[in-house]
Amino acid sequence: MVTKQRGDLPPDADLTRADSLAREIFSDVANKWALLIIEALGERTLRFSALRNEVDGVSHKMLTQNLRMLERNGLVRRTVHPTVPPRVDYTLTEPGQALRATVSGMCDWTQRYLTHIETARRDFDAPFEAGWPRALAR
Repeated sequence: MVTKQRGDLPPDADLTRADSLAREIFSDVANKWALLIIEALGERTLRFSALRNEVDGVSHKMLTQNLRMLERNGLVRRTVHPTVPPRVDYTLTEPGQALRATVSGMCDWTQRYLTHIETARRDFDAPFEAGWPRALAR
């Protein structure tokens, strides 16, 4: 990946470091659970159990791991309330909200082109499902 050259960066900007950090962040957030968590939080603050109910199919362990990763990257804020039992809330930070705009765009794209993608997949897979050898199918 090559970072785009920007005129507003200081002359001593470490573009190699920026590329490395970008790869790390993309690797972290480009998984199905992180994207679904970001979309589910939206502009709301949710407790762990409510968030788990919003993200269909996520296990307790995967939700915990992804929330920690998102918090570490500064995309989610975790607030512990001193109550008995303790109450923990999660909300997107400003960078998390900015990323959510991109995630929402991806969700919109998926909905818009879902039929096209399903048709393309079915057409692509049809020769293989009919038992044709891969070499002859294309």
